[in-house]
Amino acid sequence: MSVKVRFAPSPTGKLHVGNVRTALVNWMFAKGQGGSFVLRIDDTDLARSTPEFEQGIEDDLTWLGLVWDERYNQSKRFDRYHDAAERLKAAGRLYPAWDTPEELDRRRKVQLSRGLPPIYDRAALALSDEDKAALEAEGRKPHWRFKLDGRRVAWEDLSRGHAEVDTTSMSDPVLIREDGLYLYTLPSVVDDIDMGITHVIRGEDHTTNTGAQIEIFEALIAAGLGTTVPTFAHMPLLVGADGAALSKRLGSLSVAEMRDQGYEPIAITSHLGRIGTSDPLEVADSIEALGQGFSFDKMGRSPARYDNEDLDRLNAQALHAMPYAAAKGRLETLDCDLGETFWDAVRANLTKFGDVVDLARMVRGPVTPVIEDPAFAAAALAVLPETIDAGAWSVWTSAVKDSTGAKGKALFMPLRHILTGQPHGPDMATIVPLIGRERIEKRLKGEVA
Repeated sequence: MSVKVRFAPSPTGKLHVGNVRTALVNWMFAKGQGGSFVLRIDDTDLARSTPEFEQGIEDDLTWLGLVWDERYNQSKRFDRYHDAAERLKAAGRLYPAWDTPEELDRRRKVQLSRGLPPIYDRAALALSDEDKAALEAEGRKPHWRFKLDGRRVAWEDLSRGHAEVDTTSMSDPVLIREDGLYLYTLPSVVDDIDMGITHVIRGEDHTTNTGAQIEIFEALIAAGLGTTVPTFAHMPLLVGADGAALSKRLGSLSVAEMRDQGYEPIAITSHLGRIGTSDPLEVADSIEALGQGFSFDKMGRSPARYDNEDLDRLNAQALHAMPYAAAKGRLETLDCDLGETFWDAVRANLTKFGDVVDLARMVRGPVTPVIEDPAFAAAALAVLPETIDAGAWSVWTSAVKDSTGAKGKALFMPLRHILTGQPHGPDMATIVPLIGRERIEKRLKGEVA
């Protein structure tokens, strides 16, 4: 069996870290198994779905490297959902119910007061034809519920192991609203059947829903749609660094925001792909390597901790390992391409790619020199070599040491402050030739250069 998974976001907002992790785990599992990744846009809510959000989803996934093999829009498949609904109606598994939200709420309160579970009592099934006609005459329109078997539904979960859900403890789920809008469940099951989805991978908060969905799969198979129920995997959810539930701010952190903040795609995917697993939290060589190394056997049962400090560390790690060929185009865009020697000298000082702008300014100016001891600066200028090449820093500092008696930090820190205006930065032996003698001389004189 060839593995086939799907990611089905709704184009009603931007992708955030929670649903990106779902997309990523699906992609890694499929690619690690040599399978296919399907992007399925859940745009059945025509009123809230927008082309802009849909395009944003595609852009974000592409930027992250999560390229899909097949793509669908659920809004173009209403005829398939209608056919499935009619089959379920004919089989007696989908029935109309006219209960209003207020009526349902009253019944739930009564059930709770009696110590009973607040599940739907199937009052609609007891209605006579005359009752139904009277409700229709009032102008009510029914919603449609799936009639559960009321049994223990079991499956072998790739992440959780053996799992069971007792559907007697659940209300018959509404599949079609009174306005005719299909809720998520029916389109999802129909599409999984039609598209040959072999594995449904999602967060563990969907575990309870799986019992009802397996019953819907089985009912549609019995009605002539499909042959096999997919395998399920319910992975632990994300929590914050302190172990508490993911905050609203972090939970809504979008990929677009992370991109604007300067995070690298491989840092994001390495972080989301490896937290909560036995793999070391390090930057992967590539998104493909993440997929090849993925296994549900590595995924723990505890929630995965999302920590911005870890992400920052991985982002810096990705930049420190980035070759000049990969950085060149972006350096050109920022007007900071000062050559491979410059990149190799400064990349170890980057936490975000945009930091390179300040480091380029350190080389070509303007820099306001920090001179605490003018006599020291004058002495350093007096012994400045005529030729500033790869060995000039060593020769020059030795001469300054002999001239001033300064050594260690007292020697190197003042020179760094004067030449770069900063207390820390790249290796001076590499930077000094890039700055050039003319700028060095001006900065030693206290001039902005």
